[in-house]
Amino acid sequence: MRRRRIILDDEDEDPLSGVANLFDVAMVFAVALLVMLVVSYSIPELLDDESEITVVKNPGQPNMQIIIKEGKTLKVLNMTEKLAGGQGSRMGTAYRLENGEIIYVPDDGNEDK
Repeated sequence: MRRRRIILDDEDEDPLSGVANLFDVAMVFAVALLVMLVVSYSIPELLDDESEITVVKNPGQPNMQIIIKEGKTLKVLNMTEKLAGGQGSRMGTAYRLENGEIIYVPDDGNEDK
């Protein structure tokens, strides 16, 4: 009986050749995650020159910031009084009863100034 020798190519002998394909798949996955992150946080709107957007950081906290983007201009307000202070008018009075219930009594519109 005669034995045959099979000569393998270099490609068939390398056990790490599949790792390159895994790296490519991981890179595509990472780029897809970054794209989803950008879209979910409305970053394309921040990059657009004509869009208007308002972002509130740390809502309800003392270090709350309000970022307002109008066209190409950005305004950063560090305190809530800068945005809402002095705006609006009194519409009525709220009373808390002894049992914890809250009753709202609207004003009649004739305010004493």
